[in-house]
Amino acid sequence: MRATKRITPWLFVAPALAWVLLFQVWPAINTVRLTFTNTSPLGGTSKWVGTRNLERMLADTQVWEALLNSVVYLLVCLPLLTIVPLLIAVLVEQRLPGIGFFRTAFYTPVIASAVVVGLIWTWLLDDRGIINRLAAATGLIDGPIPFLTDRWLLLFSAISLTVWKGLGFYMIIYLAALGNVGRDLHEAAAIDGAGTARRFWSVTVPGVRGTMMIVAILVSVSALRVFTELFVLTSGTGGPGGQDNSLVMLIQQYARGFTGNLGYAATISLLLFVVTLVPLLVLARVNNKADR
Repeated sequence: MRATKRITPWLFVAPALAWVLLFQVWPAINTVRLTFTNTSPLGGTSKWVGTRNLERMLADTQVWEALLNSVVYLLVCLPLLTIVPLLIAVLVEQRLPGIGFFRTAFYTPVIASAVVVGLIWTWLLDDRGIINRLAAATGLIDGPIPFLTDRWLLLFSAISLTVWKGLGFYMIIYLAALGNVGRDLHEAAAIDGAGTARRFWSVTVPGVRGTMMIVAILVSVSALRVFTELFVLTSGTGGPGGQDNSLVMLIQQYARGFTGNLGYAATISLLLFVVTLVPLLVLARVNNKADR
C-alpha cells in the first residue's frame, strides 16, 4: 500500500516528464553535441571537428550581418510593439459607438496568414507595385523606391510588416490587463485635476507594468527569431547579396539540402540562444529594480 502511494504521483507526471525529456531536453543536448561535428542533414558520416564550427562562425561575415539585422529588428520592434498597442488598447477600450469595428480592424491582421500577408506586401512594395505607381503618378518620385532591393529599405519593410501584424495581438493582451485597472483610480486622479496624459502615465502604466514586461519579452524573442517576413519579402534569397538574412534564415539554409551542415547550423543556433538571453536578462533586471 505504501509503495503504491509512492509510485502513483510518478505515474501522473510520467507522460509530461517523458514529453519534456524527449522534445526539449534531448534536442537541446543534441544541438550542443552537433556543434562539435560536421553532421549532414541527410545522414552519412559524422566526424568530430572540435571547435572548427565555432571558429568558422566567428570569421563568417554573413553571420555578423544576420546578427546585426536581428538586433536592428529588436531595437525597432521592441518600443513600437510594447507602447503603440497599449495606446491603441486605451483608445478602443472607450465605450463609443462603432468602436467594435476598430477593434476588429486592428485584430484582423493577426488571424491572417503571415505568408499571405507577406505576399501582399511584396506586391505593394515591388518596383511596379501600387505604392511606387501612386507615388510616380502624383509626381513624388522620378524612379521607383527600391523597397525590396535595398538592404535597409527591405529590412525596415519587413519590420513594418511585423509591427503591423503584431499590433492587434498585443492590443488584446493589453485590453485584458486594462480590465484590472480600477476605474476609481482614474476618477480619483481626475478629481485631483490630473489630465488624460497624466492619468495614463500615473495610473494606466503602473497598472499594466507587469503586462508590459511580458509583452516586451515576447516581442524581444520574436524579433530575434524573425524568419517569415524576411523569407517572404526576399523570396528566400536573403535580399541583395544575402545581406538581409536573419540568424534563423541562416540556420534554415545550413540545415537543409545535400550540402547542408547540421553542425554549423547548430553552432549558429547556440549563438541565437545566447543572443536571445541578453534582452531577457536585461528586462528581468529592469523589472526587479522597478519592484524594489
